[in-house]
Amino acid sequence: MLEKLLAQIQQYNPNSDLSFIIKAYNFAEAAHEGQVRKSGEKYFVHPVEVAKILVELEMDDATIAAGLLHDVIEDTKYSYDEIKNEFGEEVAILVEGVTKLGRFSYETKEERQAESLRKMFLAMARDIRVIIIKLADRLHNMRTLKYMNEEKKKEKAEETLEIYAPIAHRLGISKIKWELEDLSLRYMDPEGYYDLVDKVAKKRREREEYINQVIKELRLALENVHIKGEINGRSKHFYSIYRKMVYRHKSFEEIFDLTAVRIIVDTVKDCYGVLGTVHTMWKPIPGRFKDYIAMPKPNMYQSLHTTVIGPHGEPLEIQIRTWDMHRIAEYGIAAHWKYKEGKTGKDDLDDKLRWLRQLLEWQRDMNDPKEFMENLKIDLFTNEVFVFTPKGDVIDLPAGSTPIDFAYKIHSAIGNSCIGAKVDGRIVPIDYKLKNGNIVEILTSKNSHGPSRDWLKFVKSTQAKNKIRQWFKKERKEENIEKGRDMLEKEIKRNGFEVHELAKPQWLNILVKKLRFNSIDDLYAAIGYGGILLNQVIPKLKQMNKESQKDEKVNKNLIITKNKQYKPKQIRKDKQGVKVKGIDNILVRFAKCCTPVPGDEIIGFITRGRGVTIHRSDCVNILKETDSIDRFIEVEWDEDRQKAYETEIQIISIDRKGLLSEVTSVLSDINLTVTAVNARTTKDKIAIVNLTIEITNVQQLDKLINKIKSMQGVMDVHRVTS
Repeated sequence: MLEKLLAQIQQYNPNSDLSFIIKAYNFAEAAHEGQVRKSGEKYFVHPVEVAKILVELEMDDATIAAGLLHDVIEDTKYSYDEIKNEFGEEVAILVEGVTKLGRFSYETKEERQAESLRKMFLAMARDIRVIIIKLADRLHNMRTLKYMNEEKKKEKAEETLEIYAPIAHRLGISKIKWELEDLSLRYMDPEGYYDLVDKVAKKRREREEYINQVIKELRLALENVHIKGEINGRSKHFYSIYRKMVYRHKSFEEIFDLTAVRIIVDTVKDCYGVLGTVHTMWKPIPGRFKDYIAMPKPNMYQSLHTTVIGPHGEPLEIQIRTWDMHRIAEYGIAAHWKYKEGKTGKDDLDDKLRWLRQLLEWQRDMNDPKEFMENLKIDLFTNEVFVFTPKGDVIDLPAGSTPIDFAYKIHSAIGNSCIGAKVDGRIVPIDYKLKNGNIVEILTSKNSHGPSRDWLKFVKSTQAKNKIRQWFKKERKEENIEKGRDMLEKEIKRNGFEVHELAKPQWLNILVKKLRFNSIDDLYAAIGYGGILLNQVIPKLKQMNKESQKDEKVNKNLIITKNKQYKPKQIRKDKQGVKVKGIDNILVRFAKCCTPVPGDEIIGFITRGRGVTIHRSDCVNILKETDSIDRFIEVEWDEDRQKAYETEIQIISIDRKGLLSEVTSVLSDINLTVTAVNARTTKDKIAIVNLTIEITNVQQLDKLINKIKSMQGVMDVHRVTS
């Protein structure tokens, strides 16, 4: 095993210090003496296989040595300091990094999984070679997964498919990515996997004959234009076929691109020369050409992709690249390792790992483990869309991104002051989904009130979501504190407790430390702007209350309290269309600051001498009344009573002739009455129209807003609150 390993290393790195590798090999072999794997073979076979994978990726000496030693600290008597003394600090840091990741395992408990992944990304940020070793370790474990029990097989396969394969993709290491995906499929859906293998095998001869014919025609055509290149067929991986069948609802017979043709040439000029030749031979399919040479993927992948109607009238995918591009496509980040100069190449890799730095930025501000996991999977799995700035710079975004995502990718200040967007010179709604090749221009205003919470519903990138939340967190901290305190107190009451029973300062301070906040106000603010959910707080407070009750030995009283049957107070109806709990014949008026309508969550506020004022629950003015909490009263809409209510909306649009008449037409179609109109135009030729209308419920309002949003030139429509 050692001789084969050394021979492979010398092929790509003649300057390698082989004595250093031999020393690591012998040390690891002695350290793992007597240990065996579940397969029954010597444990030492595993680190050697990991080292082989690293050699195939053409990694440097330190990484290979660390691959051989990666389990020594965790599974043997040797410590970090002993590894450092024997092999130096660089190798010791790599081994320790992998050791910490070795303790990471897929859990159904999201808090533990999120914490493990945070550690992984921090280790990656310090030295990306840590995750390359971990990927090699995972690949060999997947190759030998058959010796595990069924439950463990599925668990490891799911973890690999959700986390490790996407990381390999992000690092551009397709050589590892494809194998991890195929192996995962084999254990997650064995029946589907082997059925697919059987179907592919049956079509192999027919497919090979077809591809050989295509290669023969291509070789002749390239000789005629004097371009030298290697042409070969590339079989589609099983998982790729499986995804197409499952997610696009296609049968195996409907999938024609089981094999693609890859042409590798010497220069970029030759790539485009080959493309021209291919397009003169066969008709290209519109919309299926992608130029990843001019616009490389974030994981450094470069190639020309085109799909043509081939010799038999079937779609044929052709990839064209240079030898350097091919090396990067196979090895990704590993292809950039400067082992020849004895450097780690970290400076050179800075731009390549920009996505990792962004991921580390947003995960620091995210306290909800469920949200962390969901956003992580989006960030790792997402396909990209490539768009241009007006100056021609290429910006990559997750597929499905909007102009708001684009604005925040440029700069947070651009996003915060965005009032609209132009795509290819045409005004589009801010939730417009961007497409490859779009030229995007963001319209901003100094008078902008900042981002809207509604943006969080449609932005795609984690970066944009995080920046929007940060704005609310910073700009409206006092408002968020008030809102968060109010939300917590209401939730406590809904759970059958008094506020003073659960919201004790000493318990809240414990929560502050557990959830990594600086103060109770910061906790309230996070609840207010949505940075943390109430279901993360209430159960913990209830648990503390339960433990406190035990300490005071009042379990008996607790049981009595729980078994009490409370009769709900009678809810009285009012002529204004709402029901006021426990009060009859009281004057009810609707707040003009938030103009609630049926369908909105509402709350009553007892005024002095003017009865009960009905506000929306999220009204800014009601959130300020925290000192008057005893004047809040429970109210609800009377669904049996149909009544018209006034509310105000604001339309932001490009100024154009006939805008108001078109808006009036929409109102007429829905049969709505307008009671007031206020329209003005800014210096940027942006029209701002405020309409006060009478509606019977919030669904009617949503219908109106959606219809106006679809009008030409309209950038945003929202409900006005003072």
